[in-house]
Amino acid sequence: MDKKQKPKIKKHANGLLLFTDKNGNPSLSKATKAKEEKAILKKAITAKKETDIQEVVNYYFFTKGLTLEDVKENAKKQKIIYSRFTRPAKELIELAGSTKKAKQAISIVAEWANSRNLDYTIETVFKKWLELGRLKPKEIIKKPYFQNQPMIWSATKKKWFVIDDGGEWLEFAGSDKEIEWRTEPTK
Repeated sequence: MDKKQKPKIKKHANGLLLFTDKNGNPSLSKATKAKEEKAILKKAITAKKETDIQEVVNYYFFTKGLTLEDVKENAKKQKIIYSRFTRPAKELIELAGSTKKAKQAISIVAEWANSRNLDYTIETVFKKWLELGRLKPKEIIKKPYFQNQPMIWSATKKKWFVIDDGGEWLEFAGSDKEIEWRTEPTK
């Protein structure tokens, strides 16, 4: 811009000062650009990353089958008191040494408890801390059935037997392909 020609200043609707050069093209002042950059940085800072404690608590709820949106909604309805889980999460992080190890411990306990249809909390991880290496999910044992009747293998006779509703053992005369293996009988 020429020193003789004064720039025209207009205030934009969003509060920014717009200058026009000698050709009438709008441009931002240096001060306005700096303010804009500060505002962008401020927004980035306020859009916080999860803290370590929040990360562990949210992971705990994830293992329970809840999403972050479900947790927020239940917290609004006061079904979940989020702050009740923050202290144990902090203690778990201190015990484990890192959030990664704390999350691994939660997932081990979650698998173990879910396989046994047990409820668990973050405090359960403390109780099972010394046993973490030995905690294994319950093995799923599949049992043989034929036409919804349980079967038993007789090692002495080396034959399959079907147990009918009356408790009588009937010798199985079908092929191995007819045996259905499942965890629970269907009714």
